[in-house]
Amino acid sequence: MNRYVLARLGQALLVLWAAYTVSFVVLYALPGDPVSLMFGSDSSDVTPAQLDALRAQYGLDQPLPVQYLTHLGAALRGDLGTSVVLHRPVASLIAQAIPPTAAIAAAAFLIALVVGGGLAVVATLARSRALSGTLLGLPPLGVAIPSFWFGLMLVQWFSFAHPIFPAVGDKGFSSIVLPAITLAVPTAAIIAQMLSRSLQHSLRQPYVDTARAKGASPARVHFRHALRNASLPALTVVGLVIGELLAGAVVTETVFSRPGIGRLTATSVSAQDIPVVQGIVLFAAAVFVLVNLAVDLLYPLLDPRIVRHSRTARAGAPAQAVPALEPATAGV
Repeated sequence: MNRYVLARLGQALLVLWAAYTVSFVVLYALPGDPVSLMFGSDSSDVTPAQLDALRAQYGLDQPLPVQYLTHLGAALRGDLGTSVVLHRPVASLIAQAIPPTAAIAAAAFLIALVVGGGLAVVATLARSRALSGTLLGLPPLGVAIPSFWFGLMLVQWFSFAHPIFPAVGDKGFSSIVLPAITLAVPTAAIIAQMLSRSLQHSLRQPYVDTARAKGASPARVHFRHALRNASLPALTVVGLVIGELLAGAVVTETVFSRPGIGRLTATSVSAQDIPVVQGIVLFAAAVFVLVNLAVDLLYPLLDPRIVRHSRTARAGAPAQAVPALEPATAGV
């Protein structure tokens, strides 16, 4: 178990380092001068000596390898640099933007979990093939709907036509509802697709047939036998869900004029504020890594055979798929 945890921690650190390195190379290779952008149309009034002094202040006059090593060392100490445009520490800007985004992301995740999970269970539990097919056709539609269009439609319906929720801003709980629903739709679709496929696979397993032969009701088969196995592959989608929430926050917070990580990302990219953009990339990578690390560590608790399977694979034995958990069907 300890080797399993250490291996996952090593992979997490490698992903963080790769994300930082790739983002540095891409961002610092972009054309344009962040220092000149600080002044906008007034840059013609600034002397070249002043521009050079500012580049030296932010370390932009150094060769790229020197800048990389300097910034990497500072990042390891928790210093993500200073915004070229806002003249504030990047870490404080990100910390200030996290709570509004976390509020709508948490609400969206709960909505997506209830709607997506409920849709998958009802679709696979329904006896009518027409109803099941209709419900299983909704997730692809949810993925295909553009988030910005859906958000604008919600604003039109529930803010202008029927003024129930505020259209823009951060004015308490009521202002979270529409952005959370907008953010939850594609996430719920992903959860529904993954869980429905896992449930359909689990319902074809022999232990389910045994439970049915013993007289278990369809609901009992679903929730006691099939859903437990189906939840294991569905855990893998959590990382994708977090990515969907972070990516969707850029559009959602722009549509609803909300402060947060998404809004900060949009403004920083448009202003080519490289330190802020790279700090956001590193923050997003850290969220991905932590969530996937938690999922990896949760798997052995749900199925200890995963650790034994990993140990066998490292020892050179032929890799075999981990069999599905077969709950005892006695007394169903």
